[in-house]
Amino acid sequence: MNILFLGPPGSGKGTQSKMLQDKYGLVHLSTGDMFREAIAKKTEVGMKAKSYMDRGEYVPDAVVIDLIRDRLSGPDCKSGFILDGFPRTEPQAKALDELLKSLHMELGSIFFFDLSKEILVSRLSSRRTCRNCNRVVSVDQLKDLPTSESCAKASGPCDFYQRTDDSAEVVGKRIEVYQNQTAPIIGFYEKTSGFLRVDASSSPDAVFSVLEKALKKA
Repeated sequence: MNILFLGPPGSGKGTQSKMLQDKYGLVHLSTGDMFREAIAKKTEVGMKAKSYMDRGEYVPDAVVIDLIRDRLSGPDCKSGFILDGFPRTEPQAKALDELLKSLHMELGSIFFFDLSKEILVSRLSSRRTCRNCNRVVSVDQLKDLPTSESCAKASGPCDFYQRTDDSAEVVGKRIEVYQNQTAPIIGFYEKTSGFLRVDASSSPDAVFSVLEKALKKA
């Protein structure tokens, strides 16, 4: 069960990844997490990535592909994975196809989380993130959290704040970048077997139900 998640920031990919992880034991592969893990372990590809990141430069596609190759070769990926955050461009999508072929793997399902710009801005600008455990909740959820609930990585309750990139002004720019650079790869994948456009404006449980039904047919 190898899955690719496509969609703008705030469309619910992280939430659905966690739900699929919990139910099916899939490995969630986020490029950001993979970079941090490779750098912490001081792997060759991790050190290459760090050299670019330390200079404030984009990590070249070839290095990202090497990173994904290393991670997909891990024994825990044999039972299935969710790839999230890559590819972002058509050249990356083509490179991923070649990589999967070389590893004798293939994507069984490709889900595109479709959501209007208005809802995206509202969702992202209402997000609050814990400084310690990175838990993310909405402003409405924050009101209902019990004050006695403790943080997973610190003593006492979570310390929630609004990230700079979740401010309404920055969110608009992030979505614009996505629409200009990443949205075009939807055309690359929508002709592929296993592609499904998902209405991400529904509740998490409703979206999860759609994913489950599609996975059972795959």
